[in-house]
Amino acid sequence: MKIHEHQGRDLLASYKIPVPSGQVITSIEQAAGAFKSVTSGQAGAVAVIKAQVHAGGRGKAGFVKLVKTPEEATEAARFMLTNRMKSPQTPAEGLAVSKLLVAAAVDIADRPGGGKEEFYLAITTDRRTRRNVLIASREGGVEIEQVAHDRPDAILKEPLHPLLGLQPHQARRVAFALGLRGKLVSQAADIMLKLAKLYVDKDCSLAEINPLVVAAADGGQAVMAIDAKFNFDENGLFRHPDIEQLADPSEESGSEARAKKFNLSYIPLDGNIGCLVNGAGLAMATMDIIKLCGGEPANFLDVGGSASEEAVTEAFGIILSDPAVKGVLVNIFGGIMKCDVIAQGIVNAARGYKNPDGSVGFKVPLVVRLEGTNVEAGRKLLDAARKDIPTMQSATDLGDAARKVCSAV
Repeated sequence: MKIHEHQGRDLLASYKIPVPSGQVITSIEQAAGAFKSVTSGQAGAVAVIKAQVHAGGRGKAGFVKLVKTPEEATEAARFMLTNRMKSPQTPAEGLAVSKLLVAAAVDIADRPGGGKEEFYLAITTDRRTRRNVLIASREGGVEIEQVAHDRPDAILKEPLHPLLGLQPHQARRVAFALGLRGKLVSQAADIMLKLAKLYVDKDCSLAEINPLVVAAADGGQAVMAIDAKFNFDENGLFRHPDIEQLADPSEESGSEARAKKFNLSYIPLDGNIGCLVNGAGLAMATMDIIKLCGGEPANFLDVGGSASEEAVTEAFGIILSDPAVKGVLVNIFGGIMKCDVIAQGIVNAARGYKNPDGSVGFKVPLVVRLEGTNVEAGRKLLDAARKDIPTMQSATDLGDAARKVCSAV
């Protein structure tokens, strides 16, 4: 689960991590008042307006703007709330913006030798080492993926102890490696320790500050978090009703929300072959083999181990709601649920599927591969149903299924 930047900043503040003042608005008319509020009406003060969407690349897309007057704030809000944001991290049609963060701009200190004192800081889980890891870089304020690709030596990694977590000496070592000195070292180390505690306390899968900056404050300098990004492990949300309430359903596609309602794991992709599979590993293998055969999967969809008729029917509806889908591959391994029962569910779902034009029945090629308990009985059911569902054919194994659906599409 993801949350918006303004919610992430509030979460940081609740752990005593310093963030600039800010205010969330939902209309153009609120922009001028929010500007005056976050700048305290000071002459020459600057604010920043940021679109609140679950996607990166906002700055390059023009959805992060510095404004110096209430009028400029209003114009920036008008642009963001009346245009869809498009970036490499959004769908081709872009994302609608309904919320804006108006925040006090920060005077970031100059770095000796050029540039600004901006840093990247995050904690995530390293699946390779099976440990949480602190990631830091002097290249803050930019896309860290690009930095890691172009200059992997610019990325610092500090593994966290599985039981003790991040230790103070580790945090100080990272702060020194980032080039900080004096009291800024202890400030940065304190932020790292608090972020590590937040990460574990709230069952995060990612806790990111980008950028962490050295800013002018009370005649001196202080380390401060400017932007926040959090992802949470949905399996742990039952422990955190306060976090669960932060979810924004409007940021999910209709299909994703629909899948969640029926406990289906669904992720849309850019291909044209829909995938309906029971088991996450099997779903990944299915997608790989489709690509190996020259096709492109349109989705990841795991219906789970039970694969009931209701789940299969709903899964078909979700897959076919994507107009790009030109064929569907069903790959089911019958374990607890027997193949003949699953086959009958697939047949019933395919026969009764209602198309957007009101017609009933599948119109796109449907390839079904079954394996497991009672597989022969299941295949006989599929073969017998072909007279009612002419677009359906069965496959003997996964390779055969992938070749057939790719050929049909």
